[in-house]
Amino acid sequence: MIADLHAGAPYMDEAKLDQVVARTNEAQPDLILLAGDYVSDRRDGGLRMPLETIAAHLKGLEAPLGVYAVLGNHDRRAGTAEVKAALGKAGILFLDNAHAVIGRSTGPLVLAGFGEEPDPVRALGLLTQQPALCLVHRPDAFPDLPANCALTIAGHTHGGQVALPLLRRLALNYASRFGERYGAGVIREGSRTLFVSPGIGTSFLAIRVGVPPEISLLKIR
Repeated sequence: MIADLHAGAPYMDEAKLDQVVARTNEAQPDLILLAGDYVSDRRDGGLRMPLETIAAHLKGLEAPLGVYAVLGNHDRRAGTAEVKAALGKAGILFLDNAHAVIGRSTGPLVLAGFGEEPDPVRALGLLTQQPALCLVHRPDAFPDLPANCALTIAGHTHGGQVALPLLRRLALNYASRFGERYGAGVIREGSRTLFVSPGIGTSFLAIRVGVPPEISLLKIR
């Protein structure tokens, strides 16, 4: 699982993208999930790295069950159609309030992807009882997702980027209306589980202190 690349931001050049792809493939995952914010956008609306360049590097991601993605808030500002088209050419399948049923020898896996405004009816259709793996950019959506989202995976928060208590709190309060509740890691509420990745890139301030970039390898039992 990869979140918040912010390609083109400081320290996220093409060589770093290649490193992320190589390390992800080395882990030999069955499935790769991308939780949004692939781009780094400037205040004037331009991108620090062209979409075509980002797509060319992410094209190397490989997993037998596929590479699936949702859009992040920065991607939507850059242009929903443009981001989907560029990364789609790289073999990345977008789930925007939609689902895929992935065939496996141990039985089908329902994977649902939610947009910035989650629509469970569109995303899951009639699959309201079967346990699903759910992918969303912002973890704030978690309380409102359907009960059959047995595991929800999100990004967006960057884990606060800085682990110093006051600064971390300020950063997470900005990223989430729940503050540190959904900051990073595994969160269990009732029968459902949320995993929030601290992500890889940076935004606003190009620093990470005590919150190292992470490619998350999840083993689901």
